[in-house]
Amino acid sequence: MPDLDLLHISIADQALYGFRSGRLLVRLPVSTALNGAGESNGSGCTPRGLHQVRARIGAGLPLAAVLRGRRWTGEVWSPELHQQFPGRDWILTRILWLSGIEPGRNRLGSVDTFRRYIYLHGTPDTEPMGTPLSHGCIRLRNTDMLTLFERVPTHCQVRIDEAACPQWAAEPDFQ
Repeated sequence: MPDLDLLHISIADQALYGFRSGRLLVRLPVSTALNGAGESNGSGCTPRGLHQVRARIGAGLPLAAVLRGRRWTGEVWSPELHQQFPGRDWILTRILWLSGIEPGRNRLGSVDTFRRYIYLHGTPDTEPMGTPLSHGCIRLRNTDMLTLFERVPTHCQVRIDEAACPQWAAEPDFQ
């Protein structure tokens, strides 16, 4: 049963914070864009501002399922598969597809987060977390993505900004 009502992604912290009713319940390491923050189409940047989860993709797939074009290829990531496709931008396990809700900032025109295909998604466990390396998306460990997916409903708000999270958010109240 989904229980988070707000995700806050801090580019400075390279962390995702999950809240319910203002209470921090989840803190996970992430990897945002190598090109930094930005909203323009084709920039390879992570878009800032307020978004919502527009679609949840991959329910029931195996851990490390390979997704291309938002569909399962039938493959499960492995080091051997990685060697076969060394340049592939791996989208694994699940997708939370974001849509901006601030017209002119991250919605519509050349800054539309949804049309840029910006996701929260799993990535190979060989990829480091806490280091900006993505092409604009927010990458998570596969096990973290699987757990997060179960806790996040469609239309959950997602705030992405460059600021560090306040000190009070250092330790979540795990349930």
